[in-house]
This record gives sequence, C-alpha cells and structure tokens, in this order.
Amino acid sequence: MSDGSGGRVVLRVEDLRVHYHTGRGPVRAVEGVGFELRSGERLGLVGESGSGKSTTAMALMRLIRPPGRIEAGRVHLDELELLALSDEEMRRVRFSRISLIPQGVMNSLNPVMRVGAQVADTIEAHDEGTDRDSLRERVRELLALVELDPAVARMHPHELSGGMKQRVGMAIAVALRPQVIIADEPTSALDVVVQKRVMDTLFRVQKELDAAVILVGHDMGLMAQCVDRIGVMYAGRLAEVGPVRGLLEEPLHPYTRLLVDSLPSLERRGEFRGIPGLPPSLLEPPPGCPFHPRCPEVMERCSESVPALEPVAAADGAGERLAACHLHAEAP
Repeated sequence: MSDGSGGRVVLRVEDLRVHYHTGRGPVRAVEGVGFELRSGERLGLVGESGSGKSTTAMALMRLIRPPGRIEAGRVHLDELELLALSDEEMRRVRFSRISLIPQGVMNSLNPVMRVGAQVADTIEAHDEGTDRDSLRERVRELLALVELDPAVARMHPHELSGGMKQRVGMAIAVALRPQVIIADEPTSALDVVVQKRVMDTLFRVQKELDAAVILVGHDMGLMAQCVDRIGVMYAGRLAEVGPVRGLLEEPLHPYTRLLVDSLPSLERRGEFRGIPGLPPSLLEPPPGCPFHPRCPEVMERCSESVPALEPVAAADGAGERLAACHLHAEAP
C-alpha cells in the first residue's frame, strides 16, 4: 500500500448532501458526508448496497442527474470549489484534475467505436489542437501504461474480455494525468485472479502519476489489501473513518464491527456471520442514529439524536480515528 498519511490535502469534502426527489418525498442518498484525501493516498469507501458510496463518487464528479440533486456541501480540489463551478468549467476539470473509472465500465464504452478512438476522444475534448500522429502515439502510450497491447486500439469493446475493458476504462480515466482517481467498484464483475491483476495495474498507474485514489466498493476483504484508510458508510452517512489496520483490528462503530466479523475466517470455517435486519429506507429513515434498529449495543439516546462523526482515541493510537456513535460520546 501507499503511504499517503503525510501528504498534503488535495481533496476536502464538507457536509455533502445528495437527495433524489420523488412523489413521496426526498430520498436522502448522501447526508452530511465529509472527509479529506491526501496526495498519494488510497481511501476506501465501503458499505452495503444503498449506503451512498456510488452517489458520493458521482457527486464529486458533478454527474448527479435529475431527479437527483446536490443539495448542499463543499468539495475543494486544491484551490477549486467544484460545486461552485459552471457546467463548462467542471467539464474541463473532469478527467484533467479529477477522474472516474465507472461502475460497470464494460457497459459505458461505446460498442460501435474502436477502443483507440474512445481513448482519443477524452484527450481531444481537452486539447483540440493535438495532431493525429501525436494523438495515436499518446493512445499507444496509455494502452501500454495499463498493460494492453497497442493492437487493442483497433478493436471494438465486444472483442475484449472483462479485464481488458476495465483496463481501457482505466486508460481513459488517466489519459490527462488527474490528481484524483475515483474507482467505483472497478472489479465487481471480474473473477478473483483478474481482480488482483486489475488492482495491481491501477495502483502502479497511481504511483506513476502520483495521484490519490478513492476506491468505492462493498468488499471489506479487498479494501483491507488495497487502501490506506477506510470510510465506512451506512444509510448515506459516514459511520467510521480510520487507518485500515486499526479499523480492522479495533472497530469503533458497531456496524464496522459486524462488517469485519462477517469476513471469512480460518478460525471459523463453515460459520457464516451476517448482519441482522435490513438497511433503513432513505425515504423514511429512522429517528436518531440510522443504525440503531440493527445495533446490538443500542441505547435509549440512539433513537433520539444523530451522533456526529467525531475524533475517538483508539487503543492502538495509530492515526486519526473518527466514529459517529453515542458509545464514544458517553466515554469520559
């Protein structure tokens, strides 16, 4: 893993809120999310389906579409406030400063365009003066960077395997050498062997570009192997944020603890541990802490007030730990 803990802050997200407006009222997909990302760091956003991970990623890229809407928040990319930019200004920032490898990239490629033309389109959209020879050479370099043969440029997406399509998506995402790369479930449709190779490629490219990465996913085991810090999301909020080792060895939030306990273990072979109950409706969330109906350590105040995400002194003392839980608010 990289050591992004000491780098400067390149991305700061504050009080991000995204709602999807329906006839029955707003679905609060992201509600008050905030975190920092440092240069060279790998941050994982993990949680069950519907926890707000992918919506957060799309909001950072300003790709939320109606009936969704970014209701509030600030997203600082160095000196830029992304949510204050015009659509045209954001178009120029997208891929050049902050980039996305989308979920299901194999479905985001144009089936009737050759791969090389799709990579070239991203470059031309930001640098219209690039001549054809320079553009072809740049496409070859990008394909080589993600370990694809230059001949892939002449192929159509249907001729590629899932892992190859994922690498093409990666080449498009890094074509303009962005500072921040968001990878939204980049290995969800791949087998475990191909997963490992794709992730190795992503992080080698990250190191070459000196970029920071936000890895979005639901696989806590994959996160444990790949990231420096983890942000655990539940019902549109961050439940806990901390260095990966400390978070796995000493979870501070009951939800995190249940997620970690659900990982396969050699000591508990044949025993499956799930999380009881179901995630709450984001249209009608429960009062107080959204996890309290499923929490094994619920207290009376948990149904009365939403706990803030605040620093918590962990026993391991390794790195800043944040948790949104009344258990720690009660501590002296």
